[in-house]
Amino acid sequence: MNDSPRKRIGVGVLGCGNVGSAFVGLLEEQRSAIAERTGMELDVVRVAVRSTSRDRDVVLADGVLTTDAASVVNDPEVDVVVELIGGIEPARELLAAALKLGKPVVTGNKELLANYGAELYAAADAAGVDLLFEAAVGGGIPLIRPLRESLAAEPLRRVMGIVNGTTNYILSQMTEHGTSYHDALADAQSLGFAERDPTADVEGFDAAAKASIIATVAFGARVLAGSVYREGISGISSADIAHAHRLGYVVKLLAIAEQVGQVEGKPELAVRVHPAMVPVGHPLASVRDSFNAVFVEGDAVGELMLYGRGAGGRPTASAVLGDLIDAAGNRCRGTWTPIGDLGEAVVCSIDDLESEYYIIMEVLDRPGVLAAVAGVFGRHGVSIRSMEQEGLGDQARLVFITHEATERDVQATLGDLRELDSVRGMPALLRVVSQGS
Repeated sequence: MNDSPRKRIGVGVLGCGNVGSAFVGLLEEQRSAIAERTGMELDVVRVAVRSTSRDRDVVLADGVLTTDAASVVNDPEVDVVVELIGGIEPARELLAAALKLGKPVVTGNKELLANYGAELYAAADAAGVDLLFEAAVGGGIPLIRPLRESLAAEPLRRVMGIVNGTTNYILSQMTEHGTSYHDALADAQSLGFAERDPTADVEGFDAAAKASIIATVAFGARVLAGSVYREGISGISSADIAHAHRLGYVVKLLAIAEQVGQVEGKPELAVRVHPAMVPVGHPLASVRDSFNAVFVEGDAVGELMLYGRGAGGRPTASAVLGDLIDAAGNRCRGTWTPIGDLGEAVVCSIDDLESEYYIIMEVLDRPGVLAAVAGVFGRHGVSIRSMEQEGLGDQARLVFITHEATERDVQATLGDLRELDSVRGMPALLRVVSQGS
């Protein structure tokens, strides 16, 4: 029990939607326990919302709600600002103002950090206050703090994971129940896992923003969302899922950040989001439904995996509350946790990366076709590890797994394959995570 005098910390909250309401409710539930453990009374004194007349899941005292977000930041009773409105503006302006006033900031805004994180990190360090953002990447999964603190001295090689619950739910339904992509998406929307407009999730924008934040924190170098190679899952078919299963793989949308070298003293990073075939024995293959997991590989620590709910009001609120307790405690002690100097990174092109590949195509079933197809692979130096052929009447489906090859050579191979008269439709491609990765 903490017997020292309790310190009151005024909390200003920007946004009171799904996560904001869950955060305020969770803070109220845990208020006494937090005070006993930390000696701090965390009080929500102002909350900025779009409309004060809307019904909410939490009860707030009279005068707490306001539609003037700037007044929350500027209120002298607010010691720490929690931002949960999302988007770039006005969040960017509001957080910059809070930091300039010397107020610690807690945010879950991945879009803002993926595009303007370096600017805000520098502002926080200049002011000597915290900018904490655990909820921006893994929802309720503790990820950013381990990368920033526990693994700060670890020579990390790669951080790879499933960081979007919507797409993982869709792919899980397709894998386990044979559901089509469109039906699985409709199911996700009916359950609240996907928005009415699911583009940000299914086309990989959400995961790409998270990948840029992970890369920046893990490797200490600025990586913008626009530098992240991105593919979504809308082109994944039930046939791809079935073939992957028969070959011993599971299809997952992965965010991958890895250091592949150095260029003039700067880290050369490969940062990308795309569907991939993961061996069934890999820990990420068993991550189902809307759960997330991040797999970390380091020289000294070896392999770690962090797993849990990557979205949802209460899991995300838990991460926000954890950051708030840290920020408030540091404010009381007159210290903060700097992210450190962020250097420049060289983000290499996807064309230069090497991987194994799954390639599927339909061709006319006649003599000489397989030889012609194999010849295209050979001309571009792409070696075939395995091949299956399935009869489809007067056509055949060819399924290849290659040895490691560069993306550039594989894409050139696909381009030439499309020019063959015997090839019907567009050959499809998935990258393969090797068993040893």
